[in-house]
Amino acid sequence: MPRFEQQYEEWLKSNLENESNHRRKELLVKGLGHGTVEFLRRVWFPAIGNLDHLFPEWEVRDFNNGYRYLDLAYMPGGVKGGIEIQGYGPHARDLDVRRFKDLCRRHCLLALDGWTFLPIAYPSIVEEPKQCQQLVLSFIGKFIATDVSSTLTWLEAETLRFARRVLRAFTPLELAHHLKVTDRHARRILHQLVKQQLLDVASGGQQRNRTYQMRV
Repeated sequence: MPRFEQQYEEWLKSNLENESNHRRKELLVKGLGHGTVEFLRRVWFPAIGNLDHLFPEWEVRDFNNGYRYLDLAYMPGGVKGGIEIQGYGPHARDLDVRRFKDLCRRHCLLALDGWTFLPIAYPSIVEEPKQCQQLVLSFIGKFIATDVSSTLTWLEAETLRFARRVLRAFTPLELAHHLKVTDRHARRILHQLVKQQLLDVASGGQQRNRTYQMRV
């Protein structure tokens, strides 16, 4: 994916050039972990199309005045979203009690400090990238409103925002309850957005679409 490779190199270079913290800079010079790079390549970039507002190896302080580093921090407009790639070996198969407790404590401290945390298992990146992309879209939807075309009606725009916030495919009836419109009206909106290639049909036949999801 040449476009990804080019943006990735520019993004990493920009983070290095703009970093004055020597601890974080040392980590960046060493290069990002394989899992982080594959997450960006297979999941984040195909879903989002850019690496804006992402900061690798982001330093955070814990409650013991120590330093911890997030694989990726997502911080548009000052909000705090943390992403960590959980490798199968060190984080699951070979995890001892001490490291397991430290991992749980780490997640707790981040949550108490106002971070919204998204852990991603490396096997899911490889085996289920589309599902991970849906998680990323929902993760981003917690922080920013979905950019929508000015040609869309208010109900169509709100439908896209709703699709981005939920973590799964949704039914026309769920959308109808959210928009406070009839089921028939919700289906018309969904049909129009599918026609514009802004939503995908997640399940159901051509005659009766049952569930919908954000296009990735």
